[in-house]
Amino acid sequence: MAEEEARLRGVPPLEEKGEPPGGGDRGGGKGGDTGVALKKEIGLLSACGIIVGNIIGSGIFVSPRGVLGEAGAVGPALLVWGAAGAMTAVGALCYAELGVTIPRSGGDYAYVKEIFGGLVGFLRLWITVLVIYPTNQAVIALTFGAYALYPLFPTCPPPQSALRLLAAACLLLLTWVNCASARWATRVQDVFTAGKLLALALIIGAGLVRIAQGETGRKSPGLDPK
Repeated sequence: MAEEEARLRGVPPLEEKGEPPGGGDRGGGKGGDTGVALKKEIGLLSACGIIVGNIIGSGIFVSPRGVLGEAGAVGPALLVWGAAGAMTAVGALCYAELGVTIPRSGGDYAYVKEIFGGLVGFLRLWITVLVIYPTNQAVIALTFGAYALYPLFPTCPPPQSALRLLAAACLLLLTWVNCASARWATRVQDVFTAGKLLALALIIGAGLVRIAQGETGRKSPGLDPK
């Protein structure tokens, strides 16, 4: 009745004034947006750094020795790395297409939930949080600790206690940084991604120089920092 009287008097109703009704959609209409959303603090460069840093894990500095040992020669090892790189590129393109098709926050969880339903999405998220991410981060932290302690123990493997303490300290520090500020976390990610790319460029460049010099045979393995 009140709305009808307002129309007869020429007064626009509440919805036409740009004020969302109490039970309306708060996700982002043309009127006032009263929904709660995360603040966007990750730019294009930081987003690319996160993607590159996740794809190029720290295992890239550990696994080449095993690949070369099992392949038996430089040529087959390079073929293995080339095939793995092609598969990774295809996966990255598929993931990018998913991100464009389903523009929602949540990554894998959002995609699996949208395609397979809430139960499968929940199971994927549960496995990721309790199994995949913890083991992933543990391996990365242990790899960091091994290479950080290697210069201090050039003739013998570093003590396991020191290795685990350094890895735990690294995890705690990075956890605190991610909880304290998204901007700090992206800055740390950018620095470490740049370090990975620089290290890979140096390794690849040194390898190309040695191949150009005719040294294509396998060298006897040195001390493995683990």
